[in-house]
Amino acid sequence: MKILLLEDEYTLRKSIKELLEDYGYIVDDFSDGKEVLEATYEGTYDLLLLDVNVPGVDGFKLLEQLRKNGIKTPTIFITSLTEIDSMERGYDLGCCDYIKKPFDMKELKLRVATALKLASLRSDEEVIELPGGYEYHTNSFTLTKDKNEVNLSKTEKMILDLFIKYKNQVVTPEMITEYVWEDYVDPANVRVQINNLRKKLNKDLIKNIRGVGYKLET
Repeated sequence: MKILLLEDEYTLRKSIKELLEDYGYIVDDFSDGKEVLEATYEGTYDLLLLDVNVPGVDGFKLLEQLRKNGIKTPTIFITSLTEIDSMERGYDLGCCDYIKKPFDMKELKLRVATALKLASLRSDEEVIELPGGYEYHTNSFTLTKDKNEVNLSKTEKMILDLFIKYKNQVVTPEMITEYVWEDYVDPANVRVQINNLRKKLNKDLIKNIRGVGYKLET
């Protein structure tokens, strides 16, 4: 099981990391919210442990952005914010637990184990098989080739997700622009991103429908 930890207080971060690694978890630790945003698009995690008041992007805004982009990874907030309004906001954003500082390390371990167990019981991830040995995992927005993850950028992941939603149907450049950027971008930029994605896939997986758009054929 792989866990992402965001905590800007060095001593606490290292203590949590050591505790969880002692129980067999793999832990990537960060002190800045912006770094976490990038990490969650580049890799797959089973659980997020997020402090709220951190540099870069705070924990609340971070989870809000992740949920907006469809990342459903179970999340526990670990924070000194004890007000009921803060707790309510955390749960409204989609966290599965909210731990107030200070806390006992044994309690943290139990809550982590419980969150992971519940997530495995209610997992509804769909694995979509694509030609050429590719598989697309809908919960984590990841693409694998012969069980190995294909490294995709955030934009490439969003474009691929749109193609999956409309598999075997034509996707227009306008649809891509609206889904990925939600605003006008230069059409040349759309073509560049499509070409970058195609280079990482089998040559004919995404077909160019001349004068109309593109199609992912499954």
